[in-house]
Amino acid sequence: MDFGGGQDIRFERRGRAGVVTMTRPKALNAVTHGMVLALTRALEAWSRDDSVALVVIGGEGRAFCAGGDILEVYAAGKAGRPLFEFFADEYRLNAAIARFEKPYVALVDGIVMGGGVGVSVHGSHRVFTENAVFAMPEVGIGFFPDVGGSFFLPRLKGSFGAYLALTGNRIRWGDALWSGIATHTVRSSDSAALLDALCETGDADAAGARFAVDAPRETSDPAITTIGRHFSLEQMDHILSSLEEAADSGDEVARQALATLRTRSPTSLLVTLRALLFGGMLDMDECMRMEFRILNRMLTGHDFYEGIRAALIDKGSTPAWRPARIEDVEPAAIEAYFEPLAGGELMM
Repeated sequence: MDFGGGQDIRFERRGRAGVVTMTRPKALNAVTHGMVLALTRALEAWSRDDSVALVVIGGEGRAFCAGGDILEVYAAGKAGRPLFEFFADEYRLNAAIARFEKPYVALVDGIVMGGGVGVSVHGSHRVFTENAVFAMPEVGIGFFPDVGGSFFLPRLKGSFGAYLALTGNRIRWGDALWSGIATHTVRSSDSAALLDALCETGDADAAGARFAVDAPRETSDPAITTIGRHFSLEQMDHILSSLEEAADSGDEVARQALATLRTRSPTSLLVTLRALLFGGMLDMDECMRMEFRILNRMLTGHDFYEGIRAALIDKGSTPAWRPARIEDVEPAAIEAYFEPLAGGELMM
């Protein structure tokens, strides 16, 4: 089946399922604009096709999908041509997945970050294997957890979403299941059989239950307590001072989290926390409109390009954030990221 996307994404009809495979293993299945548009067209077609009971999406190689093609975004922005339309179409796709009326099963057998989260976590069934590595690391490159991060992260238990968003730390399948990111955990060796069952029966609940195994949470009880205590606070300076006090008292989890936050873009931290606080009160479409507002300001700012330069261009260098300290960020500057767009809001 050809919905576009070229060699980067494959569409098949197998039994009762529409099967999507991202086929850029050397690029860790990073999402391109063409892939976004092709998947959008496939979902539109399959939503109207009564012979398609469910949709299954996976990726070739060691990644489900490690994000968007960030170097392309960087190059376009530095050339004065920010890729606003790519993000607009990506955000519309994320919202379409969230409202898709049929089961949408993401088989996450490897790395899932950024844009990969956007095409998985909003589906009805998120199946993680022991190979899954989840992260929303955007604050580390002067960006923010987009693709619906403002919607699903505030809804995770124990303020775990704020912790993941502000640190960018990675988690495995047990933490994903406990927090609510994953709905099922299965052994990688059972992935092919699970896919066969999904295609044969069209019953995502029964197939998921048949192959599900228990994946114990990797994060310890004391660490969960620490995360909940500090990352439930609603102001960044309160989070930092709370972590500092705990770190001084010998809390190693707090010390590590504090050390990580001190390397992140101050602007990104403040924008991200505010987006999470708003997102917890908004529906998915509203979150995507808010994120598009933030995105427009990020793509015309400094820290995003500086973060990419330090991480991917001059690999291993230290980014020079502007401003460099939390206390130097003007509240009005953060407010500006959330203001209505003069050119019009994201149309869903």
